[in-house]
Amino acid sequence: QISVDTVRRWINTLCNLHLGFMIRPWFKNVSRSLRKEPKWFLRDWALIDDPGDKAETFIACHLLKAVEGWNDLGMGKFQLRHLRDKNQREVDFIVIKDNKPWFLAEVKTSEEKISDSLKYYQKQLRVPFAFQVILDADYIEADCFVQEQQALKVPARTFLSQLL
Repeated sequence: QISVDTVRRWINTLCNLHLGFMIRPWFKNVSRSLRKEPKWFLRDWALIDDPGDKAETFIACHLLKAVEGWNDLGMGKFQLRHLRDKNQREVDFIVIKDNKPWFLAEVKTSEEKISDSLKYYQKQLRVPFAFQVILDADYIEADCFVQEQQALKVPARTFLSQLL
């Protein structure tokens, strides 16, 4: 049996080789949050077989690129995190801007009803924008960030076109 410390060392080694990256949980103002469970993503989503995992990894890579770019351009202090609590509520990604939640993103391969967890966290954390990003949806001409609003479904092509 492999120890937890051994697995952590392997993950750190892989991260150092730039094969992947970790996204840590956001827990400020989140009651019953799970604070020590990072999510690990490969940088090459083509190696992933499961469609849901591939979609989430694809969006994670693009969000990481955007967050790093915004930081490099001096547009603020940005972080990419995820949300999860002990009540099984989870949102794939939260982008923090200047230590405040800016937007939430929940990734789905196809169109579904908006995630209850997405709506819950948007309300609890008073996040201005919340998106259910749909991978298999056609591009639409729309500005996702034009005004603060309730959680909305947005095609991945539209969402990604508005990042860095």
